[in-house]
Amino acid sequence: MPKSTGLGLAAQQPQSLDNAFVWAVIRAEAIELAAREPILQRLLAAQITATSGSNEIIARVLAARLVATQVETGDLFDLILSTLNDDIMRAIEADLVAVRQRDPACTTFLHALLNLKGFHALQTHRIAHALWNAGRSEIATWLANLASLVFGPDIHPAARIGASIMLDHGSGIVIGETAVIEDEVSILQNVTLGGTGKETGDRHPKIRHGVMIGAGAKILGNVEIGAFSKIAAGSVVLKPVPEHCTVAGVPATLVRVHRADEIPAETMDQNI
Repeated sequence: MPKSTGLGLAAQQPQSLDNAFVWAVIRAEAIELAAREPILQRLLAAQITATSGSNEIIARVLAARLVATQVETGDLFDLILSTLNDDIMRAIEADLVAVRQRDPACTTFLHALLNLKGFHALQTHRIAHALWNAGRSEIATWLANLASLVFGPDIHPAARIGASIMLDHGSGIVIGETAVIEDEVSILQNVTLGGTGKETGDRHPKIRHGVMIGAGAKILGNVEIGAFSKIAAGSVVLKPVPEHCTVAGVPATLVRVHRADEIPAETMDQNI
């Protein structure tokens, strides 16, 4: 779990953030918001404060946003809730913490949960990926396409994505079928993890732990981006990137080697 930077309603600074803490803070934030903004009281009650647990919260939030013509919200809710398991919930909780700590515009966990489409798209992908792995490729693909139409990011349901991930803004992000994203990665808007043409098989990038990918970057082909590296905004990466370095340009070239303790995904420093 990433280090705490001081989360919660009363500027709490726990040494670590357990699951119960995250959801307790979300419920408290929802109660406070309902008191300040009465127009949101029914929504917050239905999706957060009157629910039976964290799994139900996630299912209700996503189902409310993904409702589609000729598909009942209740059916979507049941599909999502039935797919959520302990591993998915742990990843969701880590994503909430990642967004709260890395995004200066995200002032509460509740804000991330209710309003950030990159977060919503990522959690819908986790559901679609589980369905894909269960052999339900048609419903997984349908859900992935629906998420792309609603939220923006286009993520193939087969793509493997770790925990503590931030899709900042989410708009324009494309992640291909055989892409792999390890834990503690930050990806900004308009990033493509794509192929290079009509090749088949394992053809998409492998993003290792702690990487930050800047806005508009394109990483193409089955190339590895080494752990704790940074891809500068607007770069086009066609070759593997070593660990602990920054690449920039079109095509991208090495411009800096980092200190061993730098974690670009956490610092979010866009300088090269």
